[in-house]
This record gives sequence, structure tokens and C-alpha cells, in this order.
Amino acid sequence: MPTPATLPESLLFTHEAMHTTFSLRLCGMDEKAAAGVARECYERLDLLENRLSRFAEGGDVMRINHLAAGDTLHVSEDCHQCLLLALDAYSLTDGLFDITLGARIQHQKARADGPPPPLTGRLIIHPDIAAITCVEPGRQIDLGGIGKGFALDQLKLLLLDWEVPGALLAAGASSLLAFGPDEWPVDLADDAASLRIGLRDESLSASGTVIQGCHIVHPAGPDAMPPQAPTRVWVTATTAALAEIWSTTFMLINLDEIPAFIDGNSGITSVHAACGGEVRKLFPV
Repeated sequence: MPTPATLPESLLFTHEAMHTTFSLRLCGMDEKAAAGVARECYERLDLLENRLSRFAEGGDVMRINHLAAGDTLHVSEDCHQCLLLALDAYSLTDGLFDITLGARIQHQKARADGPPPPLTGRLIIHPDIAAITCVEPGRQIDLGGIGKGFALDQLKLLLLDWEVPGALLAAGASSLLAFGPDEWPVDLADDAASLRIGLRDESLSASGTVIQGCHIVHPAGPDAMPPQAPTRVWVTATTAALAEIWSTTFMLINLDEIPAFIDGNSGITSVHAACGGEVRKLFPV
């Protein structure tokens, strides 16, 4: 992120939630009004953390992950909507984006010995009611990036209800959402190169192997990771959830396969990748 001196005029607020720091840069408001809106955002984030984090004791995802065969659990509308987004993403990405790899992600993060845990179990996400049925236990949901993206999208809706004229929202350093008339300068930086772009009325997500490589898991196992995958991918999209979905997916395929996935997915507005010591723009060309 560029220095504050290069950013549009705004008031900055931060809040810890979902194992990261959320920042809110609010434009066109006096300090008192902005502080009140920020408090509303904090409350919304804390609620979303309980509903979407797999580590929240008694939260929706933790309860899903402990279902026995035949059990049905009614969940919050927030959790249900996020799960439906993830289910759509699974279909759009030919199964590459899979939120049920929690056990494998934990195995990889812990750098545990031996092969990754087998993928067993089956869950049903009911489309018309906010409920999940466990057909067979074994799948462990980890909403991870899509949960943070969903949270940013929900904050945007809240800010629009409060008639906030513009803002830049961030979940950590890798998930951004901008709305309003201002263009926000953002640096796409890798170890060897960087590129500055402008973000306006869209979201950006970054995925890579340099900082958090251990969180990227291929559904088919470690041997399925492509040999020519980029070290870092940045995707801008119409929503933060979409940006998260596609930045993760594009880390799991070869560079030359990316255009085929972009075709027909109109929510993607740009794709950049770090490879060969440079940051390359892959879409649009």
C-alpha cells in the first residue's frame, strides 16, 4: 500500500477480527460521524467472525465441522450465504476452489509428517433454507479468504446504508475493497518487482507462496500443484468474495490456463501475476 500522503483524504480506523486487522479509510465524513460508523462496522465484523470462523467456539462453522452422520444444523443467514457463494465457486472453478479442505490445510500449516489426510465425508448445503446436513462426517470447512472477502462486501453494504460517500476497506494486506469516486493507488509487490495500479469501485485479492504458501492446498494433493504456477497472483473483481475465489484458484493452475477460466466470468476485472522476476498483466490484454 502506498504511503498515506499519496492516498485520498480519509479517516483511518482499525479493528482486529477473523485473525487479521481490518482497516477502514472513510471519506467525506467528519470525525465524530466516521467514528460512529466505524463502531457499527466493528460490531458487524465481530458477529461475522463468530458465524464464519472455524475457530469461533460455538460458532456456525465449528458446529458444522462437528456434525454426525444424519444431523442437520440450522445456521445464520450470513454463514448460509457465504457457503452458497463457495458452492458456486466450486462449480465455476472445476472443483479447484474447495472450502472443505480444512484438515489438509491444518496438516500443511503444521508441516506434519506423512501424507495429507484423506478427503472423506459429504455435506449438503440446502439452497432454500439456512441449513446444512451431514451425510457422512469427515469434511472440515475453512472459509478462510472467502470469509474475509464476504466480510468486506458486507461492510460495504453497511457503509452504503449509512450513505458514506466512499471508502477503502482492507482485511489484512491482501484483501481490499474500494468504492466511491476516488481512485486508490495500490502496489502489487513481489520480492523482485512491483507495479502500481489504481483501484476504484472494485475489490482486489492477492494470493501467493512467498508469505503464506502453506495455506494454498490443491484438492488433488501436493503432487498436483502445477510446475509453472506463479509465485503471486492479484485479481480485481466486482466483489471482494469473487476476488478471493479467483486469486486462490489461479495459484493452482499454470499461467497459460488462466485465460480459459477468465472467459465467461465477467466478475473478474483484471489479473496480474508475479513470474520471471516481473509483475505481468494477464487480463485484460
